[in-house]
Amino acid sequence: HCISSAASDVYKRQVNVYVLDGDNVRHGLNKNLGFFPEDRKENIRRIGEVAKLFADAGTLVITSFISPYAEDRDTVRNSLEKGDFVEVFVKTSLAECELRDTKGLYKKARAGEIKEFTGISAPYEEPETPEIIVNTEKETKEESAEYIVQWLEDKGYIRKIVVS
Repeated sequence: HCISSAASDVYKRQVNVYVLDGDNVRHGLNKNLGFFPEDRKENIRRIGEVAKLFADAGTLVITSFISPYAEDRDTVRNSLEKGDFVEVFVKTSLAECELRDTKGLYKKARAGEIKEFTGISAPYEEPETPEIIVNTEKETKEESAEYIVQWLEDKGYIRKIVVS
């Protein structure tokens, strides 16, 4: 939710922005992929390639995915121009993720109905040096979004809004 709030704020600044997330990519472009390690790797690779195309067209792309492997995140980072990849770690404990389980996926994973589920039956490697960390257990989604947008302003990715 903080990612879509940040995207909305960026859009209001008349910046071309597009959000790629698991729902809009896994139901189309990557619908042939499962959740085994090799499929997750390919999912993130394809997302990186699509994001590159958007970036080449001058669009700020926000990708919102569970990308559990550091190697895959680094591969995408290294495929882009220096400075074009900003990693945002939305830090949330597994316990909190399970409490927020609106789709019932964690419950199904705990029951063994979903195999290779991140954090339950498959690993998650936390980012070691993300550019941005938001902690959704200590911040509201609005506070997290404001922090992301402020960081993007401070680093020159988007213009500051001047109120007169």
